[in-house]
Amino acid sequence: MLRGLGKRFRSLFVAAPRGDTTTIGYHAYVTLHDCIVPSSTLPSAIGPLSEKNKAALDAAWDELESGLAGWRTKHLILASDAAAEVRTNLSPSDLANTVVSILVDQSGSMRGQKILYTAASVDIAQEFLRTLCTKVEVLGFTTRTWRGGNSRHTWDADGRPKNPGRLNDLLHIVYRDASDTRQSSIGHTIKPMLRPDLLKENIDGEAIEWAAGRLRERPEARKILLVISDGAPVDDSTLQANGPRYLHDHLLQVVRHLEATGDVELLAIGLAFEVDNYYRVSTNCEAPDELGKAMLVALQRQLVEGRSKLAGDIEFGGKPVAR
Repeated sequence: MLRGLGKRFRSLFVAAPRGDTTTIGYHAYVTLHDCIVPSSTLPSAIGPLSEKNKAALDAAWDELESGLAGWRTKHLILASDAAAEVRTNLSPSDLANTVVSILVDQSGSMRGQKILYTAASVDIAQEFLRTLCTKVEVLGFTTRTWRGGNSRHTWDADGRPKNPGRLNDLLHIVYRDASDTRQSSIGHTIKPMLRPDLLKENIDGEAIEWAAGRLRERPEARKILLVISDGAPVDDSTLQANGPRYLHDHLLQVVRHLEATGDVELLAIGLAFEVDNYYRVSTNCEAPDELGKAMLVALQRQLVEGRSKLAGDIEFGGKPVAR
């Protein structure tokens, strides 16, 4: 009874929803609280680290720098071999006129070894691309909170109108901008990827639109977007209010449009997840420590064979990957 009185009381002060409830199809209720930040200013979006999380971050960084030293050396050799193969097939001008964006899913299921090896693999891959004089940027996507943030609070205060659309605050992170011309490891700019309080929900469709939009603003003639993902898009608040397929359907719509347009070459790697349900050009790897090789193989193949490559022909672990 008191809950019902509370709703009627609030309705006296909210004449109409402050968010978008009229758009047909995918939309956000409000976008005011979404953030795009460089990794160096991540605390401005999610707050400072607690002592416990700072200790966990430092331990993960030590593991990446020291514990994975042998893994890194092995993959730098693989990267050198891959770069030599690419150079035999593409001219320096072709490589310089190419930009690659690596977009990383930073959902809660990426915790532990997944995000550790993802950070290490991304660093190897971006260094491989820079040795080819190909421009590269590294992006991440998650949400600022679990189960809705200020967007959800606004919707609640508005009386929970129907058709609210996306109900969480996006957090998009730039770890490396394509204008950065450094040739080596991006070092501490990738360290925040390991923050234990960073990984939350994943709203993939809008993240891909964001990454593709950034590529389209670049002057390079050839644009490639590589997505790293370990699962389907999930945000509890959004799905509860709009239906279980809301984010899934939007991701499919975004991917199909991008593949049909063709100005951005899209490919994906699933980490213990079959991304071929979403992406035409894709491959999967089962273990986190296999991601580095999978990224190098996929990037080498895409650079050399590009749009002419048929889905199902990318090889990993010595045999074709089924799609």
